Amino acid sequence: MNFRQFAFNNVFRNKRAYVAHFLSSAFSVMIFFIYALLLFHPDLKGNIVSSSGTLSMLGSIGLRVSQCIVFIFSFFFLLYSASSFIKLRKKEFGILLLLGMSRKQLNRMLFIENIAIGAAAIIAGIIVGAVFSKLILLISASMLAIVDGLPFYLPGKAILLTAGAYLILFLLVASFTSVMTRKGTLIELIKAEDKPKPEPKASVLLSVLSALLILLGYACVFLFVLRRMFSFLLLLGGVALVIVGTYFLFTQLSVYVMRAMKKRPRIFLKRTNLLTISELIYRLRDNAVMFFMVAVISATAFTGIGTALAIGDPGLAAMKNPYAFTYDSFNESDHKNSFEQKHVRLIEDTLRREGFDYRKVSFIPTYSDNGFMLIKLDDYNRLAKALGYEQETLREGEAFATPSTVTQTSEFKLDGLTQDSLTLTKEGSEMTLHLLKALPHIVVPNTTNVYVVSDADYVKVNAGNLLKIVLVQFVVPDWHHTLRIAQELRDTINNDVDESGYMNYNFQALVIDWVQSRQLNGMLLIVSGLVGIVFFTFAASFIYFRLYADLARDEEQYRMISKVGLSRRELGRTVSRQLLLMFFLPMLVAVIHSSVAFLALQQLVDFSVASHTLAIFATFLAIQVIYYWITRWRYLNHLHQKMI
Repeated sequence: MNFRQFAFNNVFRNKRAYVAHFLSSAFSVMIFFIYALLLFHPDLKGNIVSSSGTLSMLGSIGLRVSQCIVFIFSFFFLLYSASSFIKLRKKEFGILLLLGMSRKQLNRMLFIENIAIGAAAIIAGIIVGAVFSKLILLISASMLAIVDGLPFYLPGKAILLTAGAYLILFLLVASFTSVMTRKGTLIELIKAEDKPKPEPKASVLLSVLSALLILLGYACVFLFVLRRMFSFLLLLGGVALVIVGTYFLFTQLSVYVMRAMKKRPRIFLKRTNLLTISELIYRLRDNAVMFFMVAVISATAFTGIGTALAIGDPGLAAMKNPYAFTYDSFNESDHKNSFEQKHVRLIEDTLRREGFDYRKVSFIPTYSDNGFMLIKLDDYNRLAKALGYEQETLREGEAFATPSTVTQTSEFKLDGLTQDSLTLTKEGSEMTLHLLKALPHIVVPNTTNVYVVSDADYVKVNAGNLLKIVLVQFVVPDWHHTLRIAQELRDTINNDVDESGYMNYNFQALVIDWVQSRQLNGMLLIVSGLVGIVFFTFAASFIYFRLYADLARDEEQYRMISKVGLSRRELGRTVSRQLLLMFFLPMLVAVIHSSVAFLALQQLVDFSVASHTLAIFATFLAIQVIYYWITRWRYLNHLHQKMI
């Protein structure tokens, strides 16, 4: 057996130690390969370009940035797992050095081991990514609203980029691993496992500070949202406070709570609580940094995916514009729109032919010389009735302000009206109206300074107006299913041009705007979703590494305790409690942080984000539960083998 075979045999003999490291590495390779597949897919790129050059640019940038994030995070993850294995194998290294192995040979052995695992992970990740590439393309086509789908495509550039990038990554990790083994004398390496641990301590001040920092961070986030103080520094400061508070929560507050329970005899001395609580104090302190990383990473994944889902929701598009189709007809005194009746009838006939329920409302706004758009009360009430809003009443000399953008809606809800009167100018004369209130809903979208006036005041302002703009609005409850007919109507209507070549009309379909937005946000969802899954996988692997690092000590400890009467049932109960805390305490903290973020997001939108939130939490919780039961089963099997 030569030296290279000796290194390979080390990997095969330690399959239990390396399995999580290998699977997580292969998984990150697979995700990186999927990003490369989407980035180089010609049809995907073509579909986005045909909708918008900006979408194509942002989508490509998002994929490249996400590749960098996965690559960088993979480096730190692999470095962490390599350092965990080195700490675990210190005694083994000491024995090898005692038997005559040089430091140079030890470093060479570790280098070969890391490269062997890396090469296997690269090959496995690319193969699995290629196998599931068609499924990924189908999902991507659905998220990006590409009707014709995406054909199977396996770009050679994606394979070369993935293999090359991760080969460099594993070479770097292998080089850093060699540096880590230079520390420690021979005696320290051999006695590493026998070194006693000091009893964990916690600061009361830092424990209280952790809760205060988290609450203060939450307050900054809600101040950002509720008071519309849209400051990046305020939001960044809130996130930073929560992160620092989370660190102290795991390193100080959790240990303090367990030590407080230890001081209560009724709790501490009940059944196996003595063993459970004593062990948890050490586990919480030893794994505090790991818990902190898992909580922050999981919260980032939950929040990123949830925000992307909310942004892609059709409710967001309907917030800005409640009308499925809008037809604007511009009629001047000497230039009429001869296609108005034809186009409106075409829209109605198409909707009826396709079986869509709809409500049509038309109105004619007027404008004052100082730039205010005015609609009469009768037109507003017809629009409000079509949208399901309450009817309003006005007397002559009175007016309402109505929002036309989401920002205006938020400002009206937060601050109300900033003035109680409205002055209109028309051909040198002035008219002052009393502003009663600001209406809560968008009825006339995508404009500014819209006011509802009485029919009599409308006639006064509209007198002598040479430009008549007719706005025809169509309310369609199932508007997000109208893409095909919207494209058909757009192509047909835009072909009608009068003899002078002038288009004095405008047709707008909400579903087309939403699809363009969905393509951008679908890319965002793909990016954030895959990054989130990678982060969550790495977080679960951290827990596995920590469990395996303590396995030898736990086997010896429980073997000794079993001699004094610890049964298998009691062992199972004790281990289950410890594993529950390790698996679900960081996730609970992550869920709380993400819930606060989703509550803040809910204040910014008029549709419910609860379904997206619950779907994300339920999905990741189910994955974590499965992983918990598998880990618990394997862990208890190892411990049972050591019991008397």
